[in-house]
Amino acid sequence: MRAVSTLSVVVLASAGIGHAVISSLDAGIARVDAFKDMKNRPSAGQGTNILLVGTDGRDRITERERREYRLGGVPCHCTDTMMIVHVSENRERATVVSLPRDSYAEVPAHTDATSGQPRRPHPIRLNAAYAEGGPQLTIRTVENMTHVKIDHYLEVDFTSFMRTVDVLGGVKVCTTTPLKDSYTGLDLSPGTHMLNGGQALQYVRARHVDAASDLGRMKRQQRFLAALIERATSSGVLLNPMRFRDVARAVLGSVRADEGFGTDELLDLGRAMRNFSPSSSEFTTVPIGQMNYDVKGIGSTLKWDQARADQVFTALREDKPLTMDQPQRGRGPAGVPVATVEVDPRQIRVQVENGSPTVGLAKRVDAALAATGFATTRLPVTATARVPHTVISYDPRWDRSARALASALPGAELRAVPGQGPLLKVIAGADFKDVHKVRFEDPSQPQQTPVRGSEVVCPGS
Repeated sequence: MRAVSTLSVVVLASAGIGHAVISSLDAGIARVDAFKDMKNRPSAGQGTNILLVGTDGRDRITERERREYRLGGVPCHCTDTMMIVHVSENRERATVVSLPRDSYAEVPAHTDATSGQPRRPHPIRLNAAYAEGGPQLTIRTVENMTHVKIDHYLEVDFTSFMRTVDVLGGVKVCTTTPLKDSYTGLDLSPGTHMLNGGQALQYVRARHVDAASDLGRMKRQQRFLAALIERATSSGVLLNPMRFRDVARAVLGSVRADEGFGTDELLDLGRAMRNFSPSSSEFTTVPIGQMNYDVKGIGSTLKWDQARADQVFTALREDKPLTMDQPQRGRGPAGVPVATVEVDPRQIRVQVENGSPTVGLAKRVDAALAATGFATTRLPVTATARVPHTVISYDPRWDRSARALASALPGAELRAVPGQGPLLKVIAGADFKDVHKVRFEDPSQPQQTPVRGSEVVCPGS
């Protein structure tokens, strides 16, 4: 989960940064011989593949941070998140593929890091590869599963994540639903929020805000990474050597990297990617075929949909975008982002009333909502009284449906009416402008459809 911060190293290495500055930063990176004596590896493809691994690093945080952001517990030095970041050969695109930590995997034969004894290939959950054999076994396992050659390895922890966000001045996230997790302390109301480092860590760590658990958390991680890219590319960091230095120091202060990821690599990527933006990125999760695949001695795992997963990794090897043949679903008219909702609009019944002096407004709103997917009555009526602002009245028992409808009617007032029942009512006021498109996303399912970064950042970013 902390691995999202590491991509900022790639994004922030601006062409305006001198070699001496980068060299001084490079000297402070902890190194790991991640590829020592590795054999029978996949063939290299085009572009660069970076394996990002997040570790907990609780031993580096202060006692105040531990209490405030609920980071208690004993440091496990284990991996919570893995992502493959593919940077295209022309340096115009980055593809981020999340690898669920509970994925069913088979580690290759190796020497046990603790006992020194040889071990035969055996099944595990993917995140257990790090505990058994560190970065080398993690890379070998990922390469065996994906047939994608990993070029670089980057490992980050809590500390670098929080410091990076704070040095950037915070990162903006938005949500159409309340996000509350008693385990991490996350408590966000619907709307837009500027998060500091500790709050951002709560956001990407949260696993108990919906039924999706780890898979829902990966969606938020991907959205946060898109937001972090947007913040970095729009805040002037890339054009300001001193700000870049401060951000890069925050990132690299607690990063471990392979020995080949050094000054020249940072400068090369930085020069090529100085025009990077959220629309240059795309995100997906490995397609899951079976959610609760039980394995003797291991328990419940996630089994990949191998055919669909192969399509994703073939695209990485061939340096092709995952969203090449897909319409940009995340933008409506005039580039307005399409909001994601957690209730299928087809299941939301809506009655439209005209509360304005504009003749035919209710009919127009009814048609627009129906075109967006809502189950309108197709029988708009005139309201009993005129209203200056558009109002959505709803029964509190159907609050999620009301929030989904409100996403299509930005600025509308939500008015709870106990006992109203499942039918939601929209009274179009004099301030009505238009209906925004929405996209249903089942929170209990992983993000298996690739999305562009520009589709998941907050409106107005």
